[in-house]
Amino acid sequence: MKNEVKWIASLSINGNLISAKIAAQIAGSLPADAGAEAFAAVLYHQKIVTDLDKLRRLVADAEALGKTPAVPPSLAPADGTAVKPATSPAVGANVIDFSGVSAMNAAQAKDFMLGLLQAVQKMGASDLHLSSGTEPFVRNMRVLEFIGDTPLSVDDANKLNTCLLSAADVARFEAKRDFDYALAMEGGRRIRINLMTQKDGVTGTYRIVPEKIRPPAELGFKNTEVIKKLLSYHNGLILVTGPVGAGKTTTLNSLIDELNRTRTDHIITVEDPIEFLHQSQKCVVTQRQAGQHTETFATALKSALREDPDVIVIGELRDLETIEMAVTASETGHLVIGTMHTSDATTTLNRILDVFPPSQQSQIRAMVSESLRGIICQRLLPAAGGGVVLACEMLVNTLAVSAMIRDGKTQNVPNALDTGKREGMISMDNAILGLWQEKKITDETAATNITNRLIRQNIPGAR
Repeated sequence: MKNEVKWIASLSINGNLISAKIAAQIAGSLPADAGAEAFAAVLYHQKIVTDLDKLRRLVADAEALGKTPAVPPSLAPADGTAVKPATSPAVGANVIDFSGVSAMNAAQAKDFMLGLLQAVQKMGASDLHLSSGTEPFVRNMRVLEFIGDTPLSVDDANKLNTCLLSAADVARFEAKRDFDYALAMEGGRRIRINLMTQKDGVTGTYRIVPEKIRPPAELGFKNTEVIKKLLSYHNGLILVTGPVGAGKTTTLNSLIDELNRTRTDHIITVEDPIEFLHQSQKCVVTQRQAGQHTETFATALKSALREDPDVIVIGELRDLETIEMAVTASETGHLVIGTMHTSDATTTLNRILDVFPPSQQSQIRAMVSESLRGIICQRLLPAAGGGVVLACEMLVNTLAVSAMIRDGKTQNVPNALDTGKREGMISMDNAILGLWQEKKITDETAATNITNRLIRQNIPGAR
């Protein structure tokens, strides 16, 4: 832990902003290389301190003290109470009473859960976690925050996580030990829910789907003209990629909405589960959910090819059969848009190609080199003023990129990204550097996320 973190924690305690226990918990929840700005971001996100000028003064004072030989005060609470380990979420101001759950019947538990989800939405959190053996917590602006003060028992976690299910769905969950579904709330808001069993009991993760679909520019994409060009094609493959929690589904639905407003086509989506509901505008939009309206992504794709689609949207390209059918569909006159859990354009191409057996490698390289339109790879980074900001790598399939794919030289894709600025291409490192130059992210965030040594050397303090 950096000295400046200990100093800002001490200054916050002395200023009566937080208790010593909460200061220790916040400091312990931060990465080892985090600085005073990260601590201040938690204070701001959890609405403990909303005065940005005060936060800036705290950060400046802590950074100045951190450079002195003075020893920062200990973060151990004076009353000797135990402090949660560094992996635990911080304690915030939003605390909900879960003590009465054990006495609730099924109807009362359902009402409690619906009210809890409404409360989480009002907090502005993106995710709610209810897990046996752990205090309930939320993710708010990428920061984990406890909303309960005692761990859920096995029975309470099971009751809360299954009370919204029908009897048939409960039986399905008990049989498979995993279950995904979407819940429609009053007012049209939707929740994506995953239930699973683990060593301590049942765990539920509730993703709060954004209230409205926003266009790419509002999501933070700078190269919207490139995105519009990709969406203007009537065949080919567009991939939206990124790690878990990077906003891929939000971007995917933004692209669907863009098509729905600007083209006159038949769009078929295959999702698991359906998160955003699209009303047909200029396009006719047909949405199907894997496991409910169709057995799997692959079976839905087979069926979709017989249903006269112009655009096929696949929630996730996760196996050989689905990827193969997506590439084939993109070659036979359909625009196919799908997501993958990959970190950059090079990894995405390798994942698509390597999933095929050696005997098909030459053929699939040729097919992808012709059908690929572009790859949108995104990442959400902590913003300097709180919240998150979008960093996006963009690959457009030019003649040079096509040749690299066909010849199996995907290791040269980073060079194509750097030399393809005229076509709207940009690497992830350069996208992050741009955010840093615009002061949208901190030095620390930029240095942590930029991998290219030559680019990273522009960041003060980067190694």
